[in-house]
Amino acid sequence: MLYRHGRSARAHARRRAVLAGAAVLSVALAGCTAAADSDGPAAAGSPSAGQSESAASPEAPAVSVASISDNLPAGEAGVPVDQQVKLTADQGTFQSVEVTFGAKKEKLAGELSEGDRVWTSTDRLEPGLLYTVRSVAVDADGLTKRDKTSFRTEDLSLDQQTYPSIAPLGGETVGVGMPVIVRFDVPVTDRASIEKHLSVSSSPAQVGAWHWISDNEVHWRPKTYWKPGTDVRVTADINSIPAGNGIYGQLSRSTSFHVGDAMVSKIDVAAHQMRVFRNGELLRTIPISAGKPGFTTRSGTKVIIEKFRSKRMDAATTGISPDNPEYYNLSNVEYAMRVTYSGEFLHAAPWSVGSQGNANVSHGCVGMSTADAGWLFNLTKRGDVVEVTGTDREMTLTNGYGDWNETFQEYRQGSALS
Repeated sequence: MLYRHGRSARAHARRRAVLAGAAVLSVALAGCTAAADSDGPAAAGSPSAGQSESAASPEAPAVSVASISDNLPAGEAGVPVDQQVKLTADQGTFQSVEVTFGAKKEKLAGELSEGDRVWTSTDRLEPGLLYTVRSVAVDADGLTKRDKTSFRTEDLSLDQQTYPSIAPLGGETVGVGMPVIVRFDVPVTDRASIEKHLSVSSSPAQVGAWHWISDNEVHWRPKTYWKPGTDVRVTADINSIPAGNGIYGQLSRSTSFHVGDAMVSKIDVAAHQMRVFRNGELLRTIPISAGKPGFTTRSGTKVIIEKFRSKRMDAATTGISPDNPEYYNLSNVEYAMRVTYSGEFLHAAPWSVGSQGNANVSHGCVGMSTADAGWLFNLTKRGDVVEVTGTDREMTLTNGYGDWNETFQEYRQGSALS
């Protein structure tokens, strides 16, 4: 789901969210005078950043109007999208303010404050558009001043905007170990600016933290596993927010998902067995075979990333060449559940049934009988937890959804706001 403060998404396919910019666009009305009721036509042609026009009766005292262009650096081609539109009536109050933009004359939301002396935009600006500011102010004697100002925002290429993708997907039911993941297609170097506009809310509420995996990816996890039955909403309110190096958020997005039963599989590699729990109840103990020497299965907390009813497994993807005696290429591995990016799966391994429960003979995956694998496959979902013990090879934070392999205190240090 994507949103832009009640307006339709901009026309750019796939790409393009109340404002965090420090600079402010200002239109100051220094005194108010009697004026004609008509705004009059706009100047011919498309106004550049900062064209302004005012109407006042000939007998009115001189009025000084500070235009938007007065606040732009010399040679500025357009107004940066992280700016805020602000109008101030120095010796009067506003009767009305209207800011419109684009071909459809959409309205920029804003609000009056300080006794109707100041109007400030509450929506963010969009790139490459003409904005028209109209205002009517009145002084203590009832004399009015009408002002009309236009400015154009800077245009942004796709390389100057970063698009947020969010996981889990909208409406998805996930396991209690599933982190919230926001990925950006253009790197974010001002992590703090963007993180201030990311939020996770849940019912019931649970404490959690953001952790940056890279400039392109940030995760959020609760302090402990999600409570089963939790409903979660994720918001990336980053439209027009500075992301660093001249990059801005392209659009704002939000999504909601549900946390299902707590499915936790506990694997003891040394004992060659896996115990499967649902909401704390032991459902089944399964004999398994894990990684043999040289291909040790990683110990730590893993999370199911994706599932395949059947999958080709080619050892070349793990760096084993076809001329190596350990090379394999299996075309139809059933009930495959990925738990690391490097290639560890839980899956059916009918070829190792004789070793399951008594020896580790795999290349790192956890194999079990086809019947047990099918049973587990039908119970599990993305985000379910797999806790592995019994080896000296440790799981890492970034090899899959490894978010649970740091203490919460360590994890939240990965926030740009910590």
